[in-house]
Amino acid sequence: MTLRFTKMHGLGNDFVVIDAIRQSVSLSPNAIRFLADRRHGVGCDQVLLAAPATQPGMDFRYRIFNADGREVEQCGNGVRCLARFLLDEGLTTRDQLTIETLGGPTEVSMEPDRRVTVNMGPPRLDPLVIPFRAAHRATTYPLTVEGETLIIAAVSIGNPHAVLLVEDVDAAPVARLGPAIETHADFPAHVNAGFLQIVNRGHVRLRVHERGAGETLACGTGACAAAVAGRLQGLLDETVAVDLPGGRLEIQWPGEGEAVWMTGPATSVFRGDLALPRDDDASDQVG
Repeated sequence: MTLRFTKMHGLGNDFVVIDAIRQSVSLSPNAIRFLADRRHGVGCDQVLLAAPATQPGMDFRYRIFNADGREVEQCGNGVRCLARFLLDEGLTTRDQLTIETLGGPTEVSMEPDRRVTVNMGPPRLDPLVIPFRAAHRATTYPLTVEGETLIIAAVSIGNPHAVLLVEDVDAAPVARLGPAIETHADFPAHVNAGFLQIVNRGHVRLRVHERGAGETLACGTGACAAAVAGRLQGLLDETVAVDLPGGRLEIQWPGEGEAVWMTGPATSVFRGDLALPRDDDASDQVG
């Protein structure tokens, strides 16, 4: 099968975006892993599918697959890229859309400077919803990792995040602790691990180890989760500039029960056609 795709990124968090509206798409987990492979495929952190909506009131459906082939609920950088893709490809002429995701409906608005603002919805803080094994909701939780007790915040922004405060994000042990936090038994669906340095009440620095992808240059939902975690601990103001290795996102969260808003860029890199290799794994096809 020959597949038309667009390579995009949001602050270096890169994606293969596939139009499953105007072309027939059938992908197995093996095919997704091939597309994400930086030596043999196109190379990306995640594969994104733009598809027709299946629910009333939605403009489009958006599916997200990590580089390991696993489908996930939400991606903040990805949804900005998807919205820009839909507009640039002529699939819509509207600058405001409601997009269907596994993590719930997502409202997006195109800004005049080509940045995209996303309503990420209210953060989920109940451990049962995140999901996170804890006796009751708390602002922070102890988590034993590799014999060390860490103090984390647990937040879902449509996908689960563990946020750990660090003094210096550059020196944070992301490569060592990130995979161990990701697969910790207290997070039954695995978790994204954020390492958060607070510069001041309106400015933070962040690195994120993403489920199924490893450390990425940027993570939109991770930036939202970090802002929520810091604000709940009384450390941050309503609007926060979040500096990630790939660049800056602006996050706004008025507080409990309110939606998180994220604004940032979405960039197209190139378009192409790729012949997928024959895939003997015919099970679990998507598209």
